[in-house]
Amino acid sequence: MPTVFFSYSHADEDLRDQLEKQLAMLKRQGVIETWHDRRIGAGQELAQVIDDHINTDDIILLLVSQDFISSDYCYNIEMKRALERHEAGKAIVIPVILRACEWTYAPFGKLMAAPTDGKPVTQWPDRDEAFLRVARAVRDAAGRLSGSEAPAVEPPPLQAAVAAGDVTPSRPGPRSSNLRLSKTFTQRDKDQFKANTFEYIARYFENSLAELAARNDGCEGVFRRVDANRFFATIYQYGTRMAQATVFMGGGMFGNGINYVQGETSESNSLNESLTVDADDQMLFLTGMGMSSFGQERDQKLTQEGAAELLWGLLISPLQ
Repeated sequence: MPTVFFSYSHADEDLRDQLEKQLAMLKRQGVIETWHDRRIGAGQELAQVIDDHINTDDIILLLVSQDFISSDYCYNIEMKRALERHEAGKAIVIPVILRACEWTYAPFGKLMAAPTDGKPVTQWPDRDEAFLRVARAVRDAAGRLSGSEAPAVEPPPLQAAVAAGDVTPSRPGPRSSNLRLSKTFTQRDKDQFKANTFEYIARYFENSLAELAARNDGCEGVFRRVDANRFFATIYQYGTRMAQATVFMGGGMFGNGINYVQGETSESNSLNESLTVDADDQMLFLTGMGMSSFGQERDQKLTQEGAAELLWGLLISPLQ
């Protein structure tokens, strides 16, 4: 059974946990096993155990972010050794782009990255969908390995060592990789996330309107911030107003969400879409009411990027 090694920065541990959860079906089916450095036990030599895995595991996932690239250990040791084994045909390396960073010029930039087109996981509207794409890439890699000529059956390294009476402290014993703990989020956490998301959406609209005008002749985008909880966005084409929207937070009967309404209004008693903050056992996210898509997008777990893109799509759709 192929073993999957996670090479990652500890700054991305939450994202690694979410990815491992998405790989659960592959593990239940016996398609893969997974390993990362949080499975190293007390008294074991950290560098030696990691070296053992980076030199023997079949599939190596490079969990790429700015923290990964800036980590000397991840970049100069783990990545270098992973690529050596990949080029020698002894392992399959898959770059998994977690967060936006300058990765295409790295040595692994020539490899096909996951998720699709190397779009960072945190920029997908639905993060579960992004990790599903990664899981499918891992399943495909495992299938290619299983399709190759199988070596003679031999006991796993640990079993062989036990049989020989030669178990050293540097060899990890069998243990579950399901070690993540459930997280809880306070109402303060959720309120802060909502406020931060509103600011993100405002910047997203302002920048998108400016870029839209720069790329299209005769097009003008106007962003107007009303106050801390409301802004207007308008698109003109050759002087004709083609699209206009108000995005506001709280107010009236919709006090819990970030709301979108067509047209320019200072009222808070109507909307065309609304985003609310929710949480699972690992992260905060946003969900839409699905009013603009007849409920089709209601169950998506949206990142800030995904939420902003959903609302931007409503504004720009009349011009497309």
